Amino acid sequence: MKLSQLGEFGLIDLIRKQLKVDSRVIRGIGDDTAVLPYSKDKYLLLTTDMLAEDIHFTRRMSAVDVGHKALACNISDIAAMGGEPTFAVVSLAVPSDLPTSYVSDLYQGMQKVASQFGVSIVGGDTIKSDKITINVALLGEVKRKHLVTRDGACPGDWIFVTGALGGSLKSHKHLRFTPCVEQARFLVKNFKPSAMMDISDGLAGDLNHILKASGVGAELWNDEIPKTQGCSVRQALSDGEDFELLFTLSEKKVKKLLVWQEKNKQWYFYPIGVITGNKKQLVPGKGYIHF
Repeated sequence: MKLSQLGEFGLIDLIRKQLKVDSRVIRGIGDDTAVLPYSKDKYLLLTTDMLAEDIHFTRRMSAVDVGHKALACNISDIAAMGGEPTFAVVSLAVPSDLPTSYVSDLYQGMQKVASQFGVSIVGGDTIKSDKITINVALLGEVKRKHLVTRDGACPGDWIFVTGALGGSLKSHKHLRFTPCVEQARFLVKNFKPSAMMDISDGLAGDLNHILKASGVGAELWNDEIPKTQGCSVRQALSDGEDFELLFTLSEKKVKKLLVWQEKNKQWYFYPIGVITGNKKQLVPGKGYIHF
């Protein structure tokens, strides 16, 4: 079977079945980050993301922006677990004729977002390659009581997103987004979502990950989905790389959040649907698929 037949998530399932982890692992493959033992009241988080030239970016794009994205998408994964990022290593594959100024600009972009979120870049690796590939591995930590995963959504929970969706390539949001660390920190401290992840592959695809992991279905209120100006509902569902948070809240917590939103203008959390008990009620549409 070819990868194009198996598909990205079929490949992930194949790899998961091959690998064995010991009892120390809290969460392995299947969430935004791995969750590992750390201390009495905290877990260690570990995530990694790879960007490939002509797939995730081109050389026509600002190298500073590409560097920003390389680290920011990892920070977004840490936020989706309710955690805070700490230390990163960066591996870089580059052509030998690439100007050194391009590499400097890449790291300038990474350092800027690292400083913003308290991350230290502590090492990595470099190799020669025909095209540019950037891989970042990022550690984070989360209080045990604040950890949020994908598999906790329950019938009756409301579905929320943190911002407008769609058109990220045209608007360059996919390169310049700000990871929702502050919003995630606020949510886990005050409302503790039942499930959460970041939207990287599109609302439809990523919400279906939550539904499948939680064994539930969903009903979306399409008219309530916040869309980037000029974008359709279809684009909001499928474009991807918005890096907003997608989360679910129990009805009791929803009432408290809506009251908070009436009094505070710091952030707005958009209700876009409700979780149902029908496991087959998945969201139509697909996000970005690698294979």
